Amino acid sequence: MSDVATADAVITGLGSAVRGLDGPLRLLGALPDGHRTAADPVGRLTGRGLRYKDRATKLAMVAAQDALRAAGLVDESGGLTVPGESVGVSASTNYGNTDTVCETVRTIAESTYLGTSPMMLPATSSNVVASWVAITHGLRGANVTLCNGPTSGLDAVNWARLLVVSGRAERMLVVGVEPDNPAVRHVTGVAEGRADGVPDLFDGAVALVVESGASAAARGVRALAVLGPYARRGRHAQAVAEVRRRRPGPVGLWCVPEHPEGVRAPAAGLGAGVGSAVPVHDLAALYGPSSGALGVLQCAAGVAWLSGRPDEMVLASAGTGDAGGDDASAALLLAGAGGAV
Repeated sequence: MSDVATADAVITGLGSAVRGLDGPLRLLGALPDGHRTAADPVGRLTGRGLRYKDRATKLAMVAAQDALRAAGLVDESGGLTVPGESVGVSASTNYGNTDTVCETVRTIAESTYLGTSPMMLPATSSNVVASWVAITHGLRGANVTLCNGPTSGLDAVNWARLLVVSGRAERMLVVGVEPDNPAVRHVTGVAEGRADGVPDLFDGAVALVVESGASAAARGVRALAVLGPYARRGRHAQAVAEVRRRRPGPVGLWCVPEHPEGVRAPAAGLGAGVGSAVPVHDLAALYGPSSGALGVLQCAAGVAWLSGRPDEMVLASAGTGDAGGDDASAALLLAGAGGAV
């Protein structure tokens, strides 16, 4: 059994903003039929200034609010319970404000820059999601945005861990978000209204709070999972092999990359016993292509799976690397709060 207080980084809060999903602990199952007609989580936002925020930012704000509250970092009124400079933001999104950028380009083409709005131009920056989340909650710590292709979500989780371990931030809010809108469909080439059984693009956000074990213990909050080793390599097998080398032991669940055909996790030591198969969880197949949100989705699903399994491990992997034509693959291990770190 491990002493969580000595862990480099632990997860202490989760939040989600996905139609038809009533919380991040539901990420182990498929979305219910008709989820696209369920209440839009963005409807939970109130106050001024929402008109000029894109959908990705609004989704991220909802998920972030839930994660901060679950971790005990905000009270019922939404006020921070810790100094703002102690909390940073690490966001992952590849298509977040594509709609704003495309609309701005179209406006300039038709009316020159004179037709643009001073309220909208700042929203064309790729870091707009992380910035608005930080501004909304007064989070004045390190602020980074990852737009790094398929591995982006796991990269964002790892950067949060690095910032915590290095002392740059006591705790980090990680957000993975991707919107489904005409601009994103145009860029990705995904048609609307695809065949039955083929999921639409993912439209939502997931957030988690990462902090040191010592910080969690000092605040008296429960660690939901421990962040294990991370690796990013040119090949999927190499990334997985590296994290397994650094943290051996049986893995109870494998979260696979999008389009995992031809991608195999090294079998040695992966299962609970000799020759046993590892359960596979394909979030992209359940919720649709998730791009930069996938790695954060995987970590949240891994935390849900580890609930009640304190001595187990989850392997999250994103990007197929050379096997599937991606430029890289990333792998990260999550351990239950009662397991070795």
